[in-house]
Amino acid sequence: MKPTVSIVIPVYNGQNFLEETIHSAFNSDYSPLEVIVVNDGSTDNSLQVAMSLLKQYSDLEIIDQENGGVASARNTGIKKASGKYILPLDGDDLIDSSYISRSVEILEENEKVKVVYCQARKFNEKGSKSWNLKPFSRNALARDNMIFVSALFRKSDWQKVGGFSEDMKMGREDWEFWIKMLKDGGEVVQLPFVGFHYRLTQNSKRKRTGTDQKKRERIAYLNEKHPEFFKRELSGPLRFQRTWSKPYNQILRIFGKLK
Repeated sequence: MKPTVSIVIPVYNGQNFLEETIHSAFNSDYSPLEVIVVNDGSTDNSLQVAMSLLKQYSDLEIIDQENGGVASARNTGIKKASGKYILPLDGDDLIDSSYISRSVEILEENEKVKVVYCQARKFNEKGSKSWNLKPFSRNALARDNMIFVSALFRKSDWQKVGGFSEDMKMGREDWEFWIKMLKDGGEVVQLPFVGFHYRLTQNSKRKRTGTDQKKRERIAYLNEKHPEFFKRELSGPLRFQRTWSKPYNQILRIFGKLK
């Protein structure tokens, strides 16, 4: 019998796109599948939109919680999930029908693989464009994130690292989650096709957390949580100019200004 996959959809004020996302999840060619929508204290009709689909989809579950942020909402859904494998899917994004089945095939074949994702596109009402993701390596992960949050992983690995960090309020919590999961080993596979579609909106979190101040807060948080990882990969802490972190740290070490 094939293992269950749980798609966890956090939503906050996403009434305009949530129905399309839920349909996208259930259009997967994989079974058994469950979809858990976590309404994170929305003040619009997101909860009502999700509730309206309960009769259409018997494997749809809805959780309503006070607003706690996207990391909290994902953790709430994953705690409830019965699946061996988890796919987080934000409430305005879309997946292709074969994405899950092809990912599970790889995860079942090789226990060393911790994360499977695919190629992706960004889109809005004006059209779409390729999302050029850098190849994965632990060294590259120390400088930037190349794995979008809608990747498949084992619930057991989520448990081992303590889930998504709910105190990381300055954005890119998925980056820190992958660092936690992968810093000490594990293989990553990117499928060679576009299976994920990231919706660009005027009020997207990526834009709201893209300021210099949020970036500085994020870098300080990552350095505090994972100092040994950055020391191993970058010879010292992650810097604001992330690409130059390793050479800058190496120069400081030469002059005795960094231990």
